[in-house]
Amino acid sequence: MEQVMRDNNIEFSDNKLSVYNFGDDFSSANSNINKRFFEGGTRYRDAVQIVVATGEYWLFDYGVVVFWAVDKTARQALISSLKKDNTTHFEQIEEHLSFTFAYELMIKKDVISLPDHDPLMRLAISHALAQSSKLMEYEVQAQNSIKNYSHIPEELAKFGKISISQKEIAKIRGTLLSTKSDIILHYGLLDTPDFFWEYPEYEAIYERMARYMDIRQRVDLLSKKLSTINELFEVLAEEQKHQHSSFLEWIIIVLISIEIVFFLVQEFKNLMA
Repeated sequence: MEQVMRDNNIEFSDNKLSVYNFGDDFSSANSNINKRFFEGGTRYRDAVQIVVATGEYWLFDYGVVVFWAVDKTARQALISSLKKDNTTHFEQIEEHLSFTFAYELMIKKDVISLPDHDPLMRLAISHALAQSSKLMEYEVQAQNSIKNYSHIPEELAKFGKISISQKEIAKIRGTLLSTKSDIILHYGLLDTPDFFWEYPEYEAIYERMARYMDIRQRVDLLSKKLSTINELFEVLAEEQKHQHSSFLEWIIIVLISIEIVFFLVQEFKNLMA
């Protein structure tokens, strides 16, 4: 789209809509994001609108940025500027759509048609897009955990035991617990945003975009993946308990054996006396 799309306060230079998930919590004191980018913007609960020369972008406190008509060069420059340093652990998930203006709201084939230039309508859509991107982050975490340790129940079913040490089991349990806790602690981010308590007239727009992104179905699937992680956790806990019990049993057997040996030695001495 070559023509400029004019808002009351914004001139959109193109029709690109991009979503970036930094895997970071912008509101955290430990965030890698330069907080000065939140200054001068307009805040709506957990989102801040920043207007730039070619369009706008919305910064969400939970680590997602939604760009409206910000070209690739400007996006990359802004993304680089958003970082306070060159940390390599910065995780980035990207999604790209497009938008236009029409007579009614329509979402089809990754093209969003907006009926007017209301910035809060764009925010309602951005909320759904940001949640979808955050959900993707959790989906990847859960899937990787299941994939990395799927051999454990298979090994248990095949051999009746797991050929790893108690220390390794403890490490794996810690990793699974960390993944599960991280997702559950942030699970509220996938609920209907608080913004719509204050602006209920925009909730239907959000719901429509959320349905297009299959957010509810994906949340249900994520819950099932968390249940699988929990089952893996319980299997490992039981195996660790079994290994500990076996270890104690062997200690008892060894102690009894030693006691029997001492008894026999003493009896032998008494016979020889």
